[in-house]
Amino acid sequence: MGLRPATADAEISPWSHQSVLIVDDEPGMVSFLHRSLAQRCGWVASAGSVEEAAEVLNRHHFDLIVLDIALPGRSGIEWLHQLRDQGFVGDVVLMTAYADLETAIDALRAGAADFLLKPFSVAQMLNSVKRCFERSSLRRENFVLRRELDRRDDSVEGMVGQSAAIRDVCARIKRIAPTPSTVLIHGESGTGKELAARALHRMSPRGSGKHAGPFVPINCAAIAAELIESELFGHVKGAFTGAAVGREGLFYYARGGTLFLDEVSELPLPLQAKLLRVLEEHKVRPVGSEQEVPVDVRVIAATNRNLVGEVAAGHFRRDLYYRLQVVEILLPPLRERLDDLPELVDYFIEQLAPRLGVAELACDAAALERLARYSWPGNVRELKNLIERSLILGYFADDFVPDEMNPVGAGEAASSGVSPAPTLDTGGEECLAAIERRHILGVLETCRGNKSEAARRLGVSRKTLERKCVAWGV
Repeated sequence: MGLRPATADAEISPWSHQSVLIVDDEPGMVSFLHRSLAQRCGWVASAGSVEEAAEVLNRHHFDLIVLDIALPGRSGIEWLHQLRDQGFVGDVVLMTAYADLETAIDALRAGAADFLLKPFSVAQMLNSVKRCFERSSLRRENFVLRRELDRRDDSVEGMVGQSAAIRDVCARIKRIAPTPSTVLIHGESGTGKELAARALHRMSPRGSGKHAGPFVPINCAAIAAELIESELFGHVKGAFTGAAVGREGLFYYARGGTLFLDEVSELPLPLQAKLLRVLEEHKVRPVGSEQEVPVDVRVIAATNRNLVGEVAAGHFRRDLYYRLQVVEILLPPLRERLDDLPELVDYFIEQLAPRLGVAELACDAAALERLARYSWPGNVRELKNLIERSLILGYFADDFVPDEMNPVGAGEAASSGVSPAPTLDTGGEECLAAIERRHILGVLETCRGNKSEAARRLGVSRKTLERKCVAWGV
């Protein structure tokens, strides 16, 4: 068995991040493949039998296996069947000196990506390897695109505004983006944390150029605690109930790019420890596997919580907090950048009107003045929703323009724990949202602030209760 790092030429090779395992019992063939691939790939290993190859594969991750069919002991096709049953998803190129139709059919059924008939030329072999790497890259890109389409919300793709607050954010992003450092983004819900993360990615070497990597976002609060580890790190077949096949995690699909962990404070404490290890060692261990997989990923995390307070309360690991906050970006709430309102309103009208198939609206000075009197607890996202409703109606109707129900100043009241309950003009009847708020806060007060007990009495999860408290500024 041999392990050889790539030569200096691999630094300029498009395969410099790829790893290959050669399995053949002919020393001459192994030497030939090594010389050809080690100049182009980041890592090349070899083994002379299935048993030896299995040991190597248990210790290292490989993007491609070049496998001879006729091996001492077990054949290459038998091992390939076993690999697929165990959840190996990488490409395998089979080699043989004795090809017939039955062998080719067996190879396809086993899941071989390509078939090389010995003797073959360097060009034939490299073309086969190239096709495999290109298919692997396309699979990753398609996976990321599918996730993007599934979660697409037509969010703003550019930082909009000229206020001092937003200019400071933009200047910070420009300075941080070219570095490989981990970034922690703070901000209230709706301030555009993912927008800032995407800007960091696009302006970095990972997000631009010929070999730009993907931007892979995940909302840590939207995935059940028992599934989040598998989602991030992947799992092998049989790792848990329902794991009928193996699956790569988001760290794998984000290789060469950026992984965005939104609402990172929602990660369970045991997973926080594993994330810390990944950030330190740049390796992930799929659920149920003994093998660590190296990953080249930049991590950007975001939260709307006060992580210092979460650390003090024992809800967030102190060492992980220090590892994430190498560089921090604080996104200002909309109420602190009201000078950007006219530009934001125009931007959303221009973006949304064509998609909705409606005429654009003119926002006059009176409407802008009323918008500026609102504290915008939902921030830019709430403003976008208001513009969309107004475009659908065809006018900035008074009942859709926030006014006295939450004027500027409510944000300061919320920060002190005294947030006015919203009410609407409904003929003297209290709105449903206000009734819900009063009831939940009453139960919470009865439980002396014990959210777990209050959630039990209300019949909701603690996470749901905490989200509502955050929304109300309590």
